[in-house]
Amino acid sequence: MEFVIILFLAVVVFIIKSVKVVPQQHAYIVERLGRYHATLTPGLNILIPFIDRLAYKHSLKEVPLEVPSQICITRDNTQLKVDGILYFQVTDPQRASYGTSDYLLAITQLSQTTLRSVIGKMELDKTFEERDEINQIVVASLDEAAINWGVKVLRYEIKDLVPPQDILHSMQAQITAEREKRARIAQSEGVKMEQINLANGAREAAIQKSQGEMQATINNSEGNKQAAINKAQGEAEALRLVADATADAVRRVAESIKVDGGIEAVNLKVAEQYVAAFAQLAKQNNTVILPANVADVSSLVATALSVVKQSNR
Repeated sequence: MEFVIILFLAVVVFIIKSVKVVPQQHAYIVERLGRYHATLTPGLNILIPFIDRLAYKHSLKEVPLEVPSQICITRDNTQLKVDGILYFQVTDPQRASYGTSDYLLAITQLSQTTLRSVIGKMELDKTFEERDEINQIVVASLDEAAINWGVKVLRYEIKDLVPPQDILHSMQAQITAEREKRARIAQSEGVKMEQINLANGAREAAIQKSQGEMQATINNSEGNKQAAINKAQGEAEALRLVADATADAVRRVAESIKVDGGIEAVNLKVAEQYVAAFAQLAKQNNTVILPANVADVSSLVATALSVVKQSNR
């Protein structure tokens, strides 16, 4: 009975040792008598107990690896405290098992040395501006070396770049000065635009004022011109009317002379006016030119009548 129990236990142990179930996205390395024998894929696998053994277990998932912070010196001799995170994946379980004693340590150390080398070629300002370039260089260097370790480096990300406190204060002062500079530039641009707008407004106002004054001058000129034209036309019309009236009067006098007794009436009118004119000489204190026979009034009247008669012929 005891033998049966022992045999049963031996069978159970044999089955347990011979049957291995590999989870999804995992790979197990089997050694037979101390040498690499096979890589077990996900699912049910059979081993030979006490001859085969599981030497290594690997996860084929993407693994994030924290890279410890370190001090790096830039090209301009500034110390930076840098840390990052590395993402990798085991692609060849056999090389991951036998290519290096510890691929995690190897990747971590190589990423740190590569990062120090890359940052040492850059100045401080460039390290903040070229973080993507730094990440790409580190990934390319790691991926090339990690092929022999059965590892694929997917990406590297810098988490923090921390300069010394005095550098931080200087950078903060520089940022503050740059912001103040931009504020002053923006303010000066605003003042400049304001002055330009005011100058343009004054210019437009002056142009409109000059145009208005010129238009007013033109209107005044046109008004004066039209007034002068109207005045000239009025004076011409008045002269024409006077001339027409004078001509009409002369015409009527001529017609009256031709009537019977007309000449006698004219002679009488002329004689009266002539005598009246000489009658005013004693009343006016004026210097005049008189004919030589001014004392002989009858001869003066006769002379005037003879003029009328001659003009009537």
